[in-house]
Amino acid sequence: METTQTLHEAKKQPVLSQDQLDAMIELHVRFLSGRLGGRRANLQNVNISGLSLANKDIRQVDFSGCSMLDMDLSSANFQEARLYACDLSGSDLSNANFIRSDLRGSRIEFANLKDANLDKADLRAGGIVRHGEGYDAAKSVNFKGANLSGAKLTGSLAGQADFSDAIMAGINIMGADLRDASLSGADLSGAKVVGANLLGAQMDATILTGVDLSGMTENDADFSNAITDDNVGLSIKELGAPLASMVETHRSWVNSAGAEGEQLDLSGIDVRPLETLKQEKLTAIKAKGARFFGMNLYQIEMQSADLDEADFRRCDMEEGDFRGSTFRGARLNHANLKNANFIPLMFGSSVAAKKFSPSDFQDASLTYADLSGCKLKSANFRGANLTYTNFTGADLREADFTGAKIDNVIFDDAQMDDVVMKPDGPIFKMKLDVEED
Repeated sequence: METTQTLHEAKKQPVLSQDQLDAMIELHVRFLSGRLGGRRANLQNVNISGLSLANKDIRQVDFSGCSMLDMDLSSANFQEARLYACDLSGSDLSNANFIRSDLRGSRIEFANLKDANLDKADLRAGGIVRHGEGYDAAKSVNFKGANLSGAKLTGSLAGQADFSDAIMAGINIMGADLRDASLSGADLSGAKVVGANLLGAQMDATILTGVDLSGMTENDADFSNAITDDNVGLSIKELGAPLASMVETHRSWVNSAGAEGEQLDLSGIDVRPLETLKQEKLTAIKAKGARFFGMNLYQIEMQSADLDEADFRRCDMEEGDFRGSTFRGARLNHANLKNANFIPLMFGSSVAAKKFSPSDFQDASLTYADLSGCKLKSANFRGANLTYTNFTGADLREADFTGAKIDNVIFDDAQMDDVVMKPDGPIFKMKLDVEED
């Protein structure tokens, strides 16, 4: 994913080619092995964005202040390297080795760090060098929306680091210092946390299911706003009847316009034990505050449904039918919604009684969600958080983005006729030239 606005744009850094970078790394490898002609690589304050260092041995290289966006850094060995105040946003860092590396003040938004090793890495706040003018104010390490699933952060220093909305399933943070870190909205399901210092960490809507918290006390961390095994809510398996029976009763209610059967109400229910509702027909259900996160909802039918405040994080909702449904205050972070249908529905038999019902995402969070190819005509995104949302090729005609957060949103090839574009923050951050109304 291309990142539009970086920490280093104003610095006009020298840009290296792949051949120049390869030549420097070749000399560095010779240096590491003690061979004649070797020289330690120094890549301070240069722009190598979009290049590759995959599988390279780059131990002890100094990348301070470097722009390293959208790079292939998979399986690279950064052990004891200096990545102070670097921007690695959007890069592939899967299986990379960062043991004892210096990542202070770095920005690593929406990067892939799956199975990366950050054992004893320094992830504290840091500043940016400004050509003899000293340092900017210290900035916390930024892992917003990054994929850290299976990563190892044992013993790392990550106080005040920002892991909000990050995917951290199965991560190992045993013995790590995460005091005052932001873990809001992060998915730490199945994480290993023994000995981690989480004092003062922000845990709003953090997923901690399958995590052994028995050694933690309220003095160690405040888990009251997190989703744990203890507070996840009533399981759907604890309801009085099987889901299939309840769905059949619900269909009778839909088909008879309420004269027979009963509306299916899953409000506040933890639906996850079902694992999948693939291609299920759940038209007009109520599921306010229900928890679906991580489920397979491929081609599900939820037209005209009340899904306010529901949790759809990391769900597969591709090609789903959500026409006229409401998602106010819902969480759809990292959800796959490719080619889903959210066009308005019309109700009423006469012209005078017709009711226009567009899909409603007011105040919802769709950060890092994929809505490419979606039908979203007249959708309401007022006040929604759309950071890094992908609308490539979507039909957004007449959609309302008033007050929405649209940092790094992708609108490539989207239909934008008659869009109301009065977002929260400067409009130039979008990847589209749209004039403000």
